[in-house]
Amino acid sequence: MEKNQMSLEFSALSQNESFARVAVGSFFVQLNPTLEELADVKTAVSEAVTNCIVHAYGEQGGVIRIECAMDGDTMEIRIVDYGVGIADVEKAMRPFYTSQPGEERSGMGFTVMQSFMDGLTVKSQLGRGTTVSMVKKVASAAAPAADEAADERENAAG
Repeated sequence: MEKNQMSLEFSALSQNESFARVAVGSFFVQLNPTLEELADVKTAVSEAVTNCIVHAYGEQGGVIRIECAMDGDTMEIRIVDYGVGIADVEKAMRPFYTSQPGEERSGMGFTVMQSFMDGLTVKSQLGRGTTVSMVKKVASAAAPAADEAADERENAAG
């Protein structure tokens, strides 16, 4: 089976967060996910893109790149910014940690991403940006093949 992939770039503006959710979600539906799996991916993408907008660029703006690749029943999503980077990734991934305590930030972005995805890695370099890689495996992807096999058995028996 051929690996399917897509990529897109857009301005790091808050109004583009919903665009990113919809674009990645539309690509992901090819794997026939459940509504819950689709919502998980869209939520994780939303958190990652919001982190780019708020923390990587702030008021200066910039570009966000999203790359998605499907292989079998699994999709990998990479969200890349070219902003300020994260000084201490391990610390930034702790629940309730925020680099902007004076703002209305919960510090739960990475925690949300981890809870909704099957895998999450974060790589960052100060002054060069951050790459968030997430993996989602679709449990329902095997279901159509099983349904077809059951139909074939039923037709053979009847």
